[in-house]
Amino acid sequence: MKPAATLAALLLAPAAALAQGTSPAPAPQPPVAAQQPPSLGERLGDATRAIAGNPAANANRDMLRVLAALNELKPRPIEELSPEEARRQPGAADAVQELLRRNNQPPAPSRGVAARDITLPGPGGALPARVYTPDGPVAGGAGVARPVIVYFHGGGFVIADLNTYDATPRALSHLTGAIAVAVRYRQAPENRFPAAHDDAFAAYRWVVANAASLGGDPRRVAVVGESAGGNLAANTAIAARDAGVQAPVAQVLVYPMAGVDMNRESYRESANAQPLNRAMMGWFMGHYLRNDADRQDPRVDLIGRANLAGLPPATIVTAGIDPLRSDGQALGDKLQEAGVPVASRNYPGVTHEFFGMGPVVHAAADAQAYVAARLGTAFGTVSPELPPAGPARRLGLAARIEEHMEVVGSDGGPVGTVDYLDGGRLMLTKSDPASGGKHHALGLEAVAAVEGRRVLLSMPAEQARREWREVN
Repeated sequence: MKPAATLAALLLAPAAALAQGTSPAPAPQPPVAAQQPPSLGERLGDATRAIAGNPAANANRDMLRVLAALNELKPRPIEELSPEEARRQPGAADAVQELLRRNNQPPAPSRGVAARDITLPGPGGALPARVYTPDGPVAGGAGVARPVIVYFHGGGFVIADLNTYDATPRALSHLTGAIAVAVRYRQAPENRFPAAHDDAFAAYRWVVANAASLGGDPRRVAVVGESAGGNLAANTAIAARDAGVQAPVAQVLVYPMAGVDMNRESYRESANAQPLNRAMMGWFMGHYLRNDADRQDPRVDLIGRANLAGLPPATIVTAGIDPLRSDGQALGDKLQEAGVPVASRNYPGVTHEFFGMGPVVHAAADAQAYVAARLGTAFGTVSPELPPAGPARRLGLAARIEEHMEVVGSDGGPVGTVDYLDGGRLMLTKSDPASGGKHHALGLEAVAAVEGRRVLLSMPAEQARREWREVN
């Protein structure tokens, strides 16, 4: 299946411009790693992985190319290294840079976002941070302060830094028109639990108090985190609730570390996956946690022990080939049980760390656009009332459509259920049991409305079944 980049390209224009009704920026080229047909060697590799039961056998073509580039950099298994050695290993971000270099693309595209490094006061000393400010108009016009994103990077609380995870806050700043503040918290084993958690909440409080000096609106601050950073983002929202501090308007949790049970389904399926596997997760936990008692702390075991009531709306993104997929999905379920509005989307065929790979992985560009639309709704820069047509309408629809929603025709007839969004297409499983499990694609232009858990089409069910395209 060749993914369509239509919606991703559309949504890579700043959300503020779409909200104002201005013309979006010129659509970027599709991810460079996905523009080339598979070589004979790649096709043979597909067969070998499938026979061997390698988790990568289910990976999309562009994701496979990132993994191949990573393997060519010859990283050593992190779980066999000291923290100092692990921090020097090439990672997924280096593989992305290598693919960009091979395709004569800028190694670190600025996306029209200026970045400057600052320090924030933290409980253990100054914390490095990076402030991203986008070009372009502010939603609401001149004199209106931009919304703010507080971003926490991944790395298992042990490795990675602001440079490793530069792509995500830069992309979200560009897509939403918001100022993003990426925070580098103290890392283990030099600073064990709860050092990173304490730093994250201190940084959030500082940003809320000083947003105006950055050109931001202190009333519109969201938290976003990837992996270990997803845990920190959720815990920051919890700490704000418990301390009576202004709550974030939204929390975005990208494949968050949320539990301590390494026997969940995705841990078993992706026990030997790249760039994250079960052994690495044990290594990260072993370096961050002080003792076994820390595993019972609700800040570590969000799924099993945390009180999640009264938190801001959550957006959860997971990857199909990732030990943490089950954690993210279970956290979404628990948030919903606690009465928290949750929107979640799983991206099959991609691995942990895919989210920042927008220039080379189609699913990453779509996931970033989805998160940007969700943040735009929370910030008030994307109107909840959809216009009758145009890019802003498609932006709003992309933010509202979730997996497993029922799809019905304008006559009320059943059409299928949503599996996922791929570019500008709804990927459906047919209601007809004779479909053989194949996916069918309908363009977003066929969607009339999203009401509750139902996607209503602008055409009768029979016409939709005539017009969809079968996809293997």
